Amino acid sequence: MLYDADPQSEIAQEEVFGPVTVVMPFEDEDDAIRIANNTRFGLAASVWTGDVARAHRVASRLVFGMVWVNDHHRLDPASPWGGFKDSGMGRETGIESFDHFTEVRSVTVNTTGETADWYQKDGAPKRLN
Repeated sequence: MLYDADPQSEIAQEEVFGPVTVVMPFEDEDDAIRIANNTRFGLAASVWTGDVARAHRVASRLVFGMVWVNDHHRLDPASPWGGFKDSGMGRETGIESFDHFTEVRSVTVNTTGETADWYQKDGAPKRLN
């Protein structure tokens, strides 16, 4: 655990993958959010508070792909995994992960044998079904 880290220091600005906690002082809620968002990365964050309203308020302002409240790194296969900013390369897990591997297509099949000319000027209403 690193205490009283400078928000501009390398340890505060880089994504650290390991058992490391960086503690930085802040003045108030707005300052804490500003410090947290002031990095080019945005994989994950956690908010620790007993105030549920504050937890939701802060989580909604954090620019991170995943935000945990009173927890960290709990994984749910139904929830999307992925970050924002330089931490963003799509999503893993959750239904959102399929978007990277699929393309949406629309196919219309006429089973009546009749044509529908949208531009014909005979005054008849045009329907495809």
